[in-house]
Amino acid sequence: MKPLRTVILAKAPQPGLAKTRLIPALGASGAAQLAQRMLQHTVQQALSAGLGPVELCRTPPEAAAWARIVLPPALCLSDQGEGDLGARMDRVAARTIGAGESLLLVGTDCPALNANRLREIGASLHHVDAVMVPATDGGYVALGLKRYDPGLFSDIVWSTASVGETQAARITGLDWSLTLLPALHDIDEPADLQHLPSGWVRPRV
Repeated sequence: MKPLRTVILAKAPQPGLAKTRLIPALGASGAAQLAQRMLQHTVQQALSAGLGPVELCRTPPEAAAWARIVLPPALCLSDQGEGDLGARMDRVAARTIGAGESLLLVGTDCPALNANRLREIGASLHHVDAVMVPATDGGYVALGLKRYDPGLFSDIVWSTASVGETQAARITGLDWSLTLLPALHDIDEPADLQHLPSGWVRPRV
């Protein structure tokens, strides 16, 4: 089994930039505060999982955008670069798998994606080419890969309910083996706040 690198794709948790769809419920500042908490939770869980190197792939890359965020020294830092989400994930997959590592791609929107669930993905990836954790809204919250293809993330309409199905079809269309694990909840819309851990946030009144 190749070494497994976990790459967390994240926006800087700044008001008006991160979790903007939650602003009607939390306000711009509250949405940014929740984004920061989810980011730090994701980083902590990824490091605790002990699967291998953990990398935070950031946007924007400027240090000023991250100046107030305390990040563990064990974390590797990189820049997402330009393009849509597919182009950004493609670059991560190409360089990681091209360097001889397997890849676990995660976002910061799913507090339920804890260390135990990350270890489950890692264990499943021993036996297949790809592992996906779908999101209940039709997307996905994690994708493990041992192989790379330049068409893997192209021509997908991101932030729609068809993303997970399209991505799974793209993987199996390459004749790769795929394991689908149980779906988890993303926190994207005000209605999703009910799925946060108790005490994490109180909607604005």
